Amino acid sequence: MGIHRSRHHLLDSEEQTLVDAMVAPLPRDRFPVGGRPDDTTVQLLTQELLLDGNSKQNLATFCQTYQSASAMELMALGVDKNLIDKDEYPQTAEVERRCVSMMADLWNAPGEAIGCSTIGSSEASMLGGMAAKWRWRKRRQDQGLSTDKPNMVCGSVQICWKKFARYWDIEMRELEMRPGEMCITPERVLEAVDDNTIFVVPTLGVTYHGLYENVAAISDALDAYQARTGTDIPIHVDAASGGFLAPFCAPDLAPWDFRLERVKSINASGHKFGLAPLGVGWVIWRSPEDLPDELVFHVSYLGGDMPTFQINFSRPAGQVIAQYHEFVRLGHEGYRMLHQASHSNAMYVAEQLRQFGLFKIIHDGSPDQGIPTVVWTLDDGCSPGFNLYDLADRLRLRGWQVPAYPFTGTFDNQAFQRILVKRDFTREMADLLLEDIRVALKHFQKHPITSNLDASEAASYNHL
Repeated sequence: MGIHRSRHHLLDSEEQTLVDAMVAPLPRDRFPVGGRPDDTTVQLLTQELLLDGNSKQNLATFCQTYQSASAMELMALGVDKNLIDKDEYPQTAEVERRCVSMMADLWNAPGEAIGCSTIGSSEASMLGGMAAKWRWRKRRQDQGLSTDKPNMVCGSVQICWKKFARYWDIEMRELEMRPGEMCITPERVLEAVDDNTIFVVPTLGVTYHGLYENVAAISDALDAYQARTGTDIPIHVDAASGGFLAPFCAPDLAPWDFRLERVKSINASGHKFGLAPLGVGWVIWRSPEDLPDELVFHVSYLGGDMPTFQINFSRPAGQVIAQYHEFVRLGHEGYRMLHQASHSNAMYVAEQLRQFGLFKIIHDGSPDQGIPTVVWTLDDGCSPGFNLYDLADRLRLRGWQVPAYPFTGTFDNQAFQRILVKRDFTREMADLLLEDIRVALKHFQKHPITSNLDASEAASYNHL
C-alpha cells in the first residue's frame, strides 16, 4: 500500500515549492496578483543573472569590478540612509564633507574649496557646466550683453557632455581628432573660443584613447587670449578617470588642477579609479565664489549651514561611506601602488601586442601619458584578412568584452580597440587574454573571413 505514494508526497514542502517555481516563469509584463516565496525568487533571479557577462572580463568598462568585503559591509550601513537628508544623517554628511576636503587637498585647491558627491562623473560634469553657464550669464548681464548664444569648447568627449549641451541649450564646439592631433591643442582652442564661450573642457584621460590633454598649455593660451581681448574664459577639467590617477602615478605631469588659476572646477569618478563601488562621482570648485549661490540649496544641521547642489535628490549613502573608507584605508601610498600595478600590467599587454606584428599602439598605458588603458589599431598597410570588429566578436566567445569602435574626425571610419586595466586585472589575466588573442588570430588564418563585421554588428558598449 505504501509503495504507491503520489509524487507530491515524495517531496517535502521546500522541494515542492521549488518544483512549482521551475515550471512557472517569473512575471515579465504584468504586475503579479500574488507573491512568491523569497528563497525561490532569489534562486530564480540568481540563475537568470548568470546570463550576464562576467564583470571581471569586462575590459570595456571604466568602472571598478572589484570591491573588498569591508567596503561591502560599509555599503550596507548606508543602504537605508538618504544621502541628501543631511539634517537627519549629519554624520554621513560629515563623511561626505571630509571626502570633499581630501580631494580639494589632492587637487591643490588654494583655500576653502567647495564640492559635493554625485551619482557619477556624468552628473558631476553637468553640475560643473551649470555653474559655468550661470557665471557667464551673470557677467554678460552685468555688461548689458546678450546671453542667448552660449557655447563650450572641448575635444572628443564622452556622451555626458553632449547631453549637457543639449539639455542646457549650449552650442558644443567639439574639436574632433585629425592626424597628429588625438588631443585638442591650444591653437585649435583659440580658433574656437569667443565672448560667448562659457568654458573650455580639456579631458584628463580621453575616453577614446586614454591620453591626458595638456591643460597647462590650454590655460597659458587662454591667459594670452584674455590679455589680448579682455575675455576671461574659465576651464573645467573632466578628470573622470585621471583625477584619481595623475596625483599618485604622474606627480611630474604639467599642472592640470587648481594650481592653474584658470581651472575653476574639476569632476572625477569615485567608482572608476577612485576605487569606490558603483554609484559615486565628485565635483569640486576652486572656491565658493565659483559656484553661484543661486544654484545652491541651503539646509542647516548641527546649528550650521550645509549647502547642497545635486540633481538627484534621493540616493543611498553607502557609496560615499565606502569612498571615505578607501581614502583612509589606502592613503596616498596605497593608491599609488595599486594604480602603478595597473599601469605596469597595461604596458606589459601593449608590449606583447606589438610582438604580434599586426597592431599599432595608440596608448600603452604609461602613467606619464594617460590612464592605464591599452588602445590599438591595425598597423598601417596591414591587411590580415580580419578587422578589429571580427576580433572583438571572436574574443566574446571566451567571455572577454574588448570593444572595437571608431574615433572621431578623420578617424571616424577606422576601427580601434581598447582594454581598461583596473584593480583586479592581474598579470595572469593579461596572459590569458593574450593567449585568447593568439588563438583568435590562428583561427582567422585557418578560416579566412569572407565578409567582415562592421561597427553596427559587432561593437560592444564602449562608454563613449
